[in-house]
Amino acid sequence: MGEQSPSQPSTQPQSRPQSPKPQTHNLIPPESTVDSAGVSGSIVSSTTIDVQRITELGNVSSPPSKIPLRPRKIRKLTLDGDVADEDYKADDISSQVTSPLATAGKSPGKAKPSQSRAINVPRIQARPLTCEGELEVAIHYLRNADPLLAALIDVHPPPTFESFKTPFLALIRSILYQQLAAKAGNSIYSRFVAICGGEDGVVPENVLALSPQELRQIGVSGRKASYLHDLARKYQNGILSDSAILNMDEKSLFTMLTMVNGIGSWSVHMFMINSLHRPDVLPVNDLGVRKGVQMLYGLDDLPRPSQMEQHCAKWRPYRSVGSWYMWRLIEAKSTQTSAAMSLPPLEDMQQEPQQQQLDPLSMFSIGAWGQS
Repeated sequence: MGEQSPSQPSTQPQSRPQSPKPQTHNLIPPESTVDSAGVSGSIVSSTTIDVQRITELGNVSSPPSKIPLRPRKIRKLTLDGDVADEDYKADDISSQVTSPLATAGKSPGKAKPSQSRAINVPRIQARPLTCEGELEVAIHYLRNADPLLAALIDVHPPPTFESFKTPFLALIRSILYQQLAAKAGNSIYSRFVAICGGEDGVVPENVLALSPQELRQIGVSGRKASYLHDLARKYQNGILSDSAILNMDEKSLFTMLTMVNGIGSWSVHMFMINSLHRPDVLPVNDLGVRKGVQMLYGLDDLPRPSQMEQHCAKWRPYRSVGSWYMWRLIEAKSTQTSAAMSLPPLEDMQQEPQQQQLDPLSMFSIGAWGQS
């Protein structure tokens, strides 16, 4: 009896510390504390497992923990714009575009390749028709692209183009020849070159030094004199230069040259074909080219300038050569017409022999110089 009484209080303190242990987790229901030690132990182990699952789920699904990870995905972008992570979504495109700009100051080494990629865009530079073999390639291409034009190519010799020392000299000549026949234009041009001291002396400074009275004495009108001075001033001010003109594309060249008084769209087209020898220029406002297209394709009406692009689309990228053959077609047609007519007296033919061989550019484009 004396041994049993001290054993009873020893069991009570062992059962008491077991009940507060699960309470430290604050997850055991109050009713489970009455169960036996084995049952309570199973409850404790199960509750500890649930707590770990809850904490893991909480770490995975909580939105604030994923927000700082988005910039890491954006940093995985390659220079080509590809995304290295497969979990990249389409709604992150805006952040993909703006992130290189925002981080350009932090990583200048990575920003330089992207900038050079944007600036150094590969561009196909057309070779002038006077380059070796380029004209032969153009004729071969047009012969295969347009059967009607091929028949015209077989009849006429290959194109020939003028050559000038500088673009400035060619532009001066184009202004002097405005609204003039070939004979009158050659005469005035020769006088102008003479008072400048030769073609090498035709520079902006010498042109500006000539007064309108001096130009009028050699046959240059007051309006043309103002055109010449305006071109020379734009050269002197740096708006235009020979090197810039040679490196401009057709669109930029058209915009810059039409800023000069007296130079319109037709003048720019003739300058690009005859002086710069650009291969793909279509003078849509030229009457000779329009008449040639009408005759070549048997059109009822003269094509409008807006329709020329469609009719001559198959000539690309050698529309300059196709235009040259249109002038030859009209020239041959006019020669046949004049031969069918009664010939003038022999005295008249001897007095003005050169009027029977006018340049087709001046024959069918009189009045077009200086018009926009």
